[in-house]
Amino acid sequence: MGKRLPTLKTLLSDSKTNWQPVTIHGWYGGRSYDVQVVSQTAVWYHTGLPALPIRWVLVKDPKGKFEPQAFLCTDLCATPQQILEWFRSRWQIEVTFEEVRAHLGVETQRQWSDQAILRTTPALLAIFSVVVLLANQLQFHQDILLPHTAWYTKPLPTFIDALALVRQYLWRTRLLQLSSGAAQMVEVPQDLLECWSDLLCYAA
Repeated sequence: MGKRLPTLKTLLSDSKTNWQPVTIHGWYGGRSYDVQVVSQTAVWYHTGLPALPIRWVLVKDPKGKFEPQAFLCTDLCATPQQILEWFRSRWQIEVTFEEVRAHLGVETQRQWSDQAILRTTPALLAIFSVVVLLANQLQFHQDILLPHTAWYTKPLPTFIDALALVRQYLWRTRLLQLSSGAAQMVEVPQDLLECWSDLLCYAA
């Protein structure tokens, strides 16, 4: 089996560790980012489980913007750069699940049976896709007005903005139809109605 390898924490502090420069493409914000890595293959043991061959990657940031991290991969042929870019790509998936939890109620269903939950979760994820696709079409016909505060300005729309846009569209076309322009009386002014709609579409 061979002798036990040094821990990754030991390698991190060892001055003899041979760090290699790697450029990660598609880093957060879509830019490229330079890091230093060291990587090898090993066999991972855990009590009661069969031995598992892995490739480990130890990463540190020469700029010191994030703490050193370790990544493990069962694909022994993958390069350190591939492993890091695979890890980076999981961000979109995590954001999607966080959004459907926060705004569509995934994992908070109150059905009595597991089968009901298994049926509703795909339906909620489908609603997420429908909202995003519809909002994408609507943005070509009207601007998405992003909410902001005195201390924070949102540069890009998020899912809650897409959901609010779709709610506005559905409410205005189905529930909030106004009288014709020739009406003699307007009970709710257009500006006030739009203000109410803007507030409710985020609070719903």
